[in-house]
Amino acid sequence: QVQLAESGGGSVQAGGSLRLSCAASGRAFGNYAMGWFRQAPGKEREFVAYITWNGGSTTYDDSVKGRFTISRDNAKSTMYLQMNSLKPEDTAVYYCAARIRYRDDVRNMNMYGYWGQGTQVTVSS
Repeated sequence: QVQLAESGGGSVQAGGSLRLSCAASGRAFGNYAMGWFRQAPGKEREFVAYITWNGGSTTYDDSVKGRFTISRDNAKSTMYLQMNSLKPEDTAVYYCAARIRYRDDVRNMNMYGYWGQGTQVTVSS
C-alpha cells in the first residue's frame, strides 16, 4: 500500500495562490494515477483534479479549470496542486488520493483506495 501526506495549506486572500503537495511513501508512487479532492464544511467531498501515472494526461473539474494545475514528480514521489486566483468558494479541506479501481470515471471517489489526512485551505474575501 501507499501512505499519503498533504501539506501546503493555509489562509490566503481572494486572488492569491497556494501550492499543495502530496508526499507518498510505501509502494512505488509511479504505479498510481492520482487525484485531488476537497470537502467544504457541510458538503460532500468533491473531485478537483486528476493526473495519470506518468503525468501524460490531466482532468479538472470545471470550477477550477484554468486556475489550478496538477502535476507530479515521480522521482520525488510527490504530487502537486498549484492553485491560482483563489476564490472564497475554494475554501475546503483538500485531500490527495491514489487510484486503485478503473471501472468508473476519475471523478468517482470510490475509484481511489488510499487517502491522505487532508490540508485546510481558507480563502477570505
